[in-house]
Amino acid sequence: MEETKKSIQRPIGNGNGKECPIRLNRIFVLDTNVLLHDPKAIFAFKGVVIGIPFVVLEELDGFKKEIGEKGHNAREVIRTLDNLRSQGSLLEGVELKNGTEGAILRVFPTPEKVDFSQALSSLSEQTFKDNLIIQTVQDLSNQNCEVTLVTKDINSRVKADVLGLDAEDYTRGQITYDSYYKGWIEMLLPAKDLKDMTTNKVLSLVSGKDLSPNEYIILESENNPENNRLFRYLGGKQCKEIAPITILHSFQARNIQQLMALDLLMDDNIKIVSLLGPAGTGKTFLTLLAGLFKVAYEKEYRKLMVARPIVALGADVGYLPGDIQEKLHMWMQPVHDNLEFISSELMRGNEEDLQMGRERERERKPRWRKGKHHEREREQNHQQKRYQDMHFVEKLVQKGILSLEAITYMRGRSIPYQYVFIDEVQNLTPHEVKTLVSRAGQGTKVILAGDPFQIDSPYLDFTSNGLTVTTDKLKGSSLFGTAFLEKSERSELAQLAADVL
Repeated sequence: MEETKKSIQRPIGNGNGKECPIRLNRIFVLDTNVLLHDPKAIFAFKGVVIGIPFVVLEELDGFKKEIGEKGHNAREVIRTLDNLRSQGSLLEGVELKNGTEGAILRVFPTPEKVDFSQALSSLSEQTFKDNLIIQTVQDLSNQNCEVTLVTKDINSRVKADVLGLDAEDYTRGQITYDSYYKGWIEMLLPAKDLKDMTTNKVLSLVSGKDLSPNEYIILESENNPENNRLFRYLGGKQCKEIAPITILHSFQARNIQQLMALDLLMDDNIKIVSLLGPAGTGKTFLTLLAGLFKVAYEKEYRKLMVARPIVALGADVGYLPGDIQEKLHMWMQPVHDNLEFISSELMRGNEEDLQMGRERERERKPRWRKGKHHEREREQNHQQKRYQDMHFVEKLVQKGILSLEAITYMRGRSIPYQYVFIDEVQNLTPHEVKTLVSRAGQGTKVILAGDPFQIDSPYLDFTSNGLTVTTDKLKGSSLFGTAFLEKSERSELAQLAADVL
């Protein structure tokens, strides 16, 4: 390691005929969980040495047979290392080309000063492997190298810190609480200026701000929050005001953020929409309402397809009986609830219209028609409508208007001309979201919805889940729009729970 101790600068080509030095004594050691999280993590570092302990290769070998994303990522890392092996010795170091800069990848053998029999008898296998990785970092540090352990395991970072070693989280692709894209900005104006505002004035007002296409501008009165106007920036020098939207004669947005969501859901030029927000803000309801209207009434799409990840809240109930649709029923219960509510509201609206018609009819005809027979007939009609309401979802499925799908079986499919709604996306990884969205065929619109603050998957958080990461990466595309809904409209109790709990 004499060469390493002297911090020799090794030049590499950058594609422009120039040379970029690599600091051979600056080493980032990657834990297994980093490679399973991002199989391209070895290409995320420039001008340094990327170290992979031998025990990491053993752990990757254990994960490569898994069916899910971990197995896929493990296999991808192994294939990458095999390709690099053909370019040189992984033990001595292989040069990585990464754009105009590069790095050196090295595999470090297992530390020699380890009593395996004693270690295995006193520690679990996983803990022992974690300690081997930390031991590798410590050995490199003792050789006067500037070493950092990169791991997503919090306890490993704590252990490294106790031993005086540098350790950090792998944060590439993560979104912070302060920087996530909400899809709208808010500006306060005097009431007089708000009343006189035009699209040209709005463009002038936001000229110094870095807005993305389909980002909303909420203009609000300084003294009255309820006095507001909504505009959508279309890119360039284009902007339009968003008027209130009414669907199926009775459904309207209850707040200005729901109006943004409805505007995005009803615009066929926007091919992918993400809706984020706490429980009760209307994400699922608005999406199902707009999708049902687009499919059943406007005939813009062939079918409304709904999919949800099967991630349990709390203890798993085990295997469910029945065929795939019967197994999915409980997971799709929120969809049933919302569609049945839509059905009941439509029925009630029709009943009110019929009642008004009956009253006008009574004014023109004698009152002798009013009696027990008609009371009984009215009660029978009411019972029949309740039955129809309870089986509304089944009827939609039978008519081919609605399909409820399991995300598990969507890989490899092509889905054209459908209104695709994927709910609870915060429980999916960015790779899983990519797999699902790439299923969209010609004429398909995709809606991603979820609450990034309520994640049931143990391996995801606000900064790394598929919903927030996808929203951030799609920002700036004219085909994409997003809205973060803050206000719960479900009930005062739901709002209290979202705010306090």
